[in-house]
Amino acid sequence: MWVQKLVGRSLNQVKTINAAQFCRQISARIVNKTNVEVQPQKNEKSLTFPGVWLRDNCLCEDCFHGSSKSRKLDWDNFDTRIQPVEVKTDEAAKEISVKWSDNHVSRFSLNWLKNRSFEEERQKEYLQEFYRPTTRHWSGSEFQEIARHFKYDEVMTQDSVLMEWLQSLAVYGVALLRGAPLDEGVVRRLAERVGFIRRTTYGEEFVVQAKPGAQNFAYLSLPLPLHTDLPYYEYKPSVNILHCVVQTDSPGGSNMLVDGFHIADILRREHPEDFERLSRVLVDWNDIGSEDGREFHNIWRAPVICLDSEGRYSRVNHSVPQRDSHFNVPLSEVLPWYESYARFVRLAIADSHAFKTQPGDVLTFNNIRLLHGRAGYDDSEVSPRYIVGAYLDWDIIYSRLRVLKKRAERQ
Repeated sequence: MWVQKLVGRSLNQVKTINAAQFCRQISARIVNKTNVEVQPQKNEKSLTFPGVWLRDNCLCEDCFHGSSKSRKLDWDNFDTRIQPVEVKTDEAAKEISVKWSDNHVSRFSLNWLKNRSFEEERQKEYLQEFYRPTTRHWSGSEFQEIARHFKYDEVMTQDSVLMEWLQSLAVYGVALLRGAPLDEGVVRRLAERVGFIRRTTYGEEFVVQAKPGAQNFAYLSLPLPLHTDLPYYEYKPSVNILHCVVQTDSPGGSNMLVDGFHIADILRREHPEDFERLSRVLVDWNDIGSEDGREFHNIWRAPVICLDSEGRYSRVNHSVPQRDSHFNVPLSEVLPWYESYARFVRLAIADSHAFKTQPGDVLTFNNIRLLHGRAGYDDSEVSPRYIVGAYLDWDIIYSRLRVLKKRAERQ
């Protein structure tokens, strides 16, 4: 009997050893004298990392400042031809170490390497989910489907709801908050919940209401055509916050919204010559006036449709009142550009969605993507309209969103 137990125990030990060998977490080797190949597990695909990149991103105290999360490697003497000469793995710590041709040793955790994989799928996931969420373009008929509503109190007190609101803004470009207090401090408190207000020529908070001697077209009760705010700024404020404190009882005063990226999609697909012209020809945008005793004359030159280096939309500019009379293009470009621009405007008007915010509503939308406007209304003492506004910048919003996402992952 005891022989059978001993044999059984020995077999179990062999099985344990084999299982341990089979589940080995990390293996690594040098490839082509310059790269390091890491295999996280035997059943996982190996990952290849350029040696020069690994050396540049060494996390030791000599090369990296931990508290500031910043590289302090001496790049005045950095050798781009450096090579790995030895790699080791540490199963318990789940990390690899690399000895370099300059005798320096670097250590990298498996998770750190996985998160920075050069695999196309991983890079795509990082860029579309963490760096900046992928936008979804929409037509006016889809507005009710894509426009998310949030409770103001929940956004102000719950990080999970704050994250959902900012994610919706990033993806769809618009979101509505309900139930805000009817005081002028709402837009500042909301902006400071994210980060801080963006100051412009018109101050930090601004009031949109009919004013005698208005210095801005928005401060009239006339219909406000579709536009983007402040196209005359090189660094245009990114997100509008418009808090409805008092809404007119007259039939007018409705907001109008259009996804400018969707209109650009239509032009790109159906009218490629117009798209090319509106994304190439520089337009002079300007704003001349004074606010609080300070005179200003802002100018910025940029196309209606701005593209990044990969051909993706980075910004839309449109404001008939803020288009300068200076048009610094060849004579032959003028009429074709006007025809293309007219088509853009007609498509936008046809696709706009109108709705009327109520007291306590806070409309938030992407000012570098969406066109917005307002129907005219009768302004009187018995039927006024009072909107308090402010701006946030995408750099601040994206930063806050990433912090919230990392925090949620740790919970």
